[in-house]
Amino acid sequence: MSNASIISKYFPNLTDVQLSQIEKLGELYQHWNAQINVISRKDMDEFYIRHVLHSLAIAKVMAFKPETRVLDVGTGGGFPGIPLAILFPEVDFHLVDSIGKKIKVVREVAEALGLENVRATHGRAESVDENFHFVVSRAVTRMKPFWQWIQQKFEEENFNDLSNGVLYLKGGDLTEEMEELKKPYSSYAIPDFFEEPFFETKQVIYVPR
Repeated sequence: MSNASIISKYFPNLTDVQLSQIEKLGELYQHWNAQINVISRKDMDEFYIRHVLHSLAIAKVMAFKPETRVLDVGTGGGFPGIPLAILFPEVDFHLVDSIGKKIKVVREVAEALGLENVRATHGRAESVDENFHFVVSRAVTRMKPFWQWIQQKFEEENFNDLSNGVLYLKGGDLTEEMEELKKPYSSYAIPDFFEEPFFETKQVIYVPR
């Protein structure tokens, strides 16, 4: 398994509590993966790069301010929400997935780490009856249908460095997909932040609400 020290390399100001939580992540997902198979075995070998560091690419684009509310749609086993919740303990994260066993893992991991800023819901994004400043996700579907799920979920008030919107982890050539959305957006190449070859074609897409 890739090592937790890769996170400190790119986020050198983590507290002792945050470092401890990140180190525990590997053990926790090894444990739950053996029972529920949330992450592929190949990915588990590169867990800290492919899941934790990849999730934290969003933090290189947007440093959420305290009291920001973030919805993680299609979180799976808790990505990008769990690593972001460790990094931003004063931000409220609501993680949603339609697969119940994955949400069970999210809840167990959040509890084991003492993450009081994480809530997890088994269901679809459309059924969440509250608003958020940001929606995050990791390549759940094409951007146009994704936008239709969450376009009514945004708060009016803006107080972060970027105005409220979507921060989406995607890979490959997204030109056609983003043209289909017909909305302005910004793209941030993850290799500008992290040097590992895994990130070569990966991006953070920001779409303001």
